[in-house]
Amino acid sequence: MKHLKGVLLLSAVVVFMLAVPAMSKTPTKSGTDFAKAQKPITKMEIENCFECHETVKDFYSTGKHTEINCISCHNGLQAHMDDNSKRPGTDFSHLACGSCHKTQMETALKLDFHRPARNDKSQPTGRSPIWFDKLMYPHGFSREHNATRPHALMLIDQYVVDRAFGGRFQPKKGWEYILEGGVGVKVWDVLENKYPEEKGQKVFLPHTATAGNPVCMSCKTADLMLDWPWMGDPGTGAPFDRTSNVIEMVANTNYSYNCFFCHDPHSTKPRIIHNALIQALERPEADTLWHNDPNRTGITVYTMGERGYDRKIAILDKVDSRLMCAQCHVEYNCNAGLNSETGEPIPFAGQITNHFPLKDVFGLYKHYYEDRKFADFRNYFSGALLWKGQHPEFESYYESIHSKLGVGCADCHMGYKNKKTNATSHFVQAASNLKKDTCLSANCHPKWTEEQAQYTIDSIKAYTKGRMRKAEFWLATLIDKIEKAKITMVDPAALDEARTAHSKAHILWEYWTAENSDGFHNPKLARESLAQSIVISQGAIAALDKAMNDKLAASK
Repeated sequence: MKHLKGVLLLSAVVVFMLAVPAMSKTPTKSGTDFAKAQKPITKMEIENCFECHETVKDFYSTGKHTEINCISCHNGLQAHMDDNSKRPGTDFSHLACGSCHKTQMETALKLDFHRPARNDKSQPTGRSPIWFDKLMYPHGFSREHNATRPHALMLIDQYVVDRAFGGRFQPKKGWEYILEGGVGVKVWDVLENKYPEEKGQKVFLPHTATAGNPVCMSCKTADLMLDWPWMGDPGTGAPFDRTSNVIEMVANTNYSYNCFFCHDPHSTKPRIIHNALIQALERPEADTLWHNDPNRTGITVYTMGERGYDRKIAILDKVDSRLMCAQCHVEYNCNAGLNSETGEPIPFAGQITNHFPLKDVFGLYKHYYEDRKFADFRNYFSGALLWKGQHPEFESYYESIHSKLGVGCADCHMGYKNKKTNATSHFVQAASNLKKDTCLSANCHPKWTEEQAQYTIDSIKAYTKGRMRKAEFWLATLIDKIEKAKITMVDPAALDEARTAHSKAHILWEYWTAENSDGFHNPKLARESLAQSIVISQGAIAALDKAMNDKLAASK
């Protein structure tokens, strides 16, 4: 029965533990009614399970779920005890947790309509409104690059976005889909596969891309967490890995992010489950922002291998929403790419295709290009090998003033507790919507008015967006200059130097189009990064002008 330890630990009902209401001592009605028509297993039978599942025993015996029977979260337990080759089922629905933790579930899955659906960042008021396609083509994000919507909708939005699945997945009710989601809603209640006969990735609609892959699914849903081996390594015998057919993976998903991303079901302790984040925190180089923090939150990593392939979880010493949110709100690589020295393709077989640097913007060029010889894509116009950022909120915020003062992500983006139940809201939203509970609280800026707080936020963002536009202009000008230099057949070495400059300046700009705060998380870092991008681009432009003038002079 040794394989059961990880099954019970990683797949049971989970709890929103920032505030825990009283728990029922009887089997609860879950989203899939797993407890229905099942007989609770006895205390003796649970102890028998612990003979194989020692880690679960340690967690379960010291946590707050000691009176919760296993059938609340699993089915098929008797069959498993009779024959351990028969896997028990696990309830991954939101209601599995929400039947006890109703306030947390309902707030976590709340739909908010303050930002339009499919709000592309290339619009005039967005982060990259003018030259984004020139700077990013042919990367998939040049097809569609949207601002965020509520967490409850992120799996639906991932499947319909034009860059991921070639237009294969479409809403059943047309544009009405943007209003669907929340408690109890499965993604396939809302969407359908319009081309089920086609089993592989394929472009079905004009101006779409097929960038969706197995690794990128690990942030959008945890439905397959028990079927995914450590780092998604192939050859382990797990049902899915980095090289799997992503369409088959998608067909087996139902729900967006869930409680057990951040809360362990048995110990009820804060945790992280994302494999690439745990790997980064365990990196022997000890080179991340977390490693360099003398006050970092400690972790204890557990290896779970009861299904025949290893997986890991990390229990945090204390609640630290920075690490919890860093499972997704972080720069990560989830794509195949190109060797930054040779330009040769790097396939999904390599672990670099599932990787967290955990470096700030100034450490990324060395980390990817020099140390790991990796680039995301080649720019269509300049030929430079470029990086595509994801959403590095963790890295931009980690060394900010607010972070050093002990302010976590939840303090600003969740904000308040229910006064009657003391249950923390899990509705993640812009901090500017919660100014009374955040900016103006007694520990922060109690002398400010709401108007002053909003004025400060808007001012920082306006300044940063202005610097982004300037950096964007000079990058576009550098691309034009490289194209002209190619035509005039300048020294290839000069072109190589210009492309290297393009790669470096691009990172220092593109980081802030992917980061979702318009610089507010760390205004100082944003200003320094964007200014350096401008300077590098201008220097490369001047060097190419000189090379072209020298070429012209030599031809006379």
